[in-house]
Amino acid sequence: MTTNWTVALRDYEHTTPLKNGTVVAEGVDLEFVDVEPIHRAFAPMVRESRYDFSELAIATLFQALEAERPVIALPVVLHGNFHHRSISIWNGEDRVRPEDLAGKKVGVRAHSQTTGLWVRGMLADTYGLRSQDVTWVTTEGPHVATASEPANVVRTDRKLVELLTEGEVSAVVMGARSADHVPGLEPLLPDWKDRQDQYHQEHGWVPINHLLVVRRELAEANPDGVRAVYRAFQQSIDAARPAVPTGTTREKVIQYGVTDSLLATLDTALRYAREQEIIHTDLSADKIFADFEKYVGEP
Repeated sequence: MTTNWTVALRDYEHTTPLKNGTVVAEGVDLEFVDVEPIHRAFAPMVRESRYDFSELAIATLFQALEAERPVIALPVVLHGNFHHRSISIWNGEDRVRPEDLAGKKVGVRAHSQTTGLWVRGMLADTYGLRSQDVTWVTTEGPHVATASEPANVVRTDRKLVELLTEGEVSAVVMGARSADHVPGLEPLLPDWKDRQDQYHQEHGWVPINHLLVVRRELAEANPDGVRAVYRAFQQSIDAARPAVPTGTTREKVIQYGVTDSLLATLDTALRYAREQEIIHTDLSADKIFADFEKYVGEP
């Protein structure tokens, strides 16, 4: 008998073979749910387990695990990028430097947004600008309903770029693809390309934004089926790899399996999350995949 499960998942090159049926999960019919933008699937997943499987931002995952929400992380990296280009200033005569942001306001969609987590961590490690040195102006709260926010987070109902153009905030955190479509925005770090190359040389990995998660009840009740889905994601990622590596960021970050690189990346993100008061407990990368190891394991 075939099992039918829902999956909230963005379109990627490495998920196309799975979504178009080139790769199938044995014994499972997957219904791919269209949620655009994908971050709108995160709150329903962690608050009400709306989907059987879902793409999930790691900062939301950290808060969900801290709140003991019934999700299990699978070691499937769906999205990631460098974020030296992910903080922008308004085009003007006065050049803003990272250290100039101390005591200022910076816009970000949500304090618990993963892009913001990586940007703040990079600014702290490289420029000494602590998260607590800035007032974070947000348009959304956390996806996890019970998650708290630090005192230096405020909410606005206005558009962040509008606040930036009017001088109400000094910078905005925004993915590079979105920022490139807004005339007048320019990178806070003019040497961002060199900075991200240096970051990769020093760390050996690309920051991760999204992993795959599964409802806990599903993994407990049908571990073989969940293992089949996990195997299908592996096959989909492998099928999308070029025969000859081209060295793109996507090739470097998209991966599966509990590897040393994955654990090192997540441990850095967890350190940032604690420093920025996104989480408050001593969660480790090993603990994140403990339930995966228990119920699913490597195929």
